[in-house]
Amino acid sequence: MLKNKYIIISLFLTLVLSSCSGFNKVLNKGTSAEQYAMATEMYEAEKYGKAIQLFEKVMPHYRGKPQMERIQYMYSMANYKDKSYLISAYHFKRFAKNYPRSSKREEAVFLSANSYFLSIPKSSLDQSDTRTAIEAFQKFIDSYPESDKVKEANEKIKTMQLLLEKKEYDIAYNYFHTEHYKAAVTAFDNFLSDNLGTKFKEDALFYKAKSAHHLALKSVESKKEARIKAALKAIDRLEHSFKDTKYKSEAQDLREDLEKVIQTKTNN
Repeated sequence: MLKNKYIIISLFLTLVLSSCSGFNKVLNKGTSAEQYAMATEMYEAEKYGKAIQLFEKVMPHYRGKPQMERIQYMYSMANYKDKSYLISAYHFKRFAKNYPRSSKREEAVFLSANSYFLSIPKSSLDQSDTRTAIEAFQKFIDSYPESDKVKEANEKIKTMQLLLEKKEYDIAYNYFHTEHYKAAVTAFDNFLSDNLGTKFKEDALFYKAKSAHHLALKSVESKKEARIKAALKAIDRLEHSFKDTKYKSEAQDLREDLEKVIQTKTNN
């Protein structure tokens, strides 16, 4: 029994080593036709890493030839399946440009956009790929308005727009958190102006009011009155926009602080 087990393992290792040896031989010394054939074989066997290596070898030899359309598509898809999304985004985009009449063009335009979508970072990081993905999905929708992928594209655009909103909101909140109140007021103003229907509106209005409150109370006397008025106006806007705001009690405390300062100045 044990002997049979060792025989099976030995045969398996022999096959693996033979397969690796055959791959390396074709990769390094094979003709372009042999490399193309093995690249296709590896692609169909879902061995995408090996397929990518072989396709990179053969592409220069097939540039301008009929086979290149199939090679470029498989190379793009292999990178997509291998989760090399920025590479697949680029090559699907090139495929769509190089083969405008291809039956695979619609899929390539969508997968280029989706590659950017799958590569995007969390909202706390740089969002340049998010904007690129939004533009790419919008281009897909404009090019193929009847596609059954339009709904998915629109949903992903909404997801990414929320990411961008969160990024903008977090920047404004960070100014508040680090006690840069003047910058926070400006940042929340810009956020609210740029994102009219944002789900973060109530929070942004409150922290703008709180930033304005802190800024007013810390101001020199020559600026205090104008800044108190601006803070009260910010509180009014919060309470007008959200009559049952979750910040009702805190907003009232901010108002009372400001009104006490006004009353003290009036009495003096």
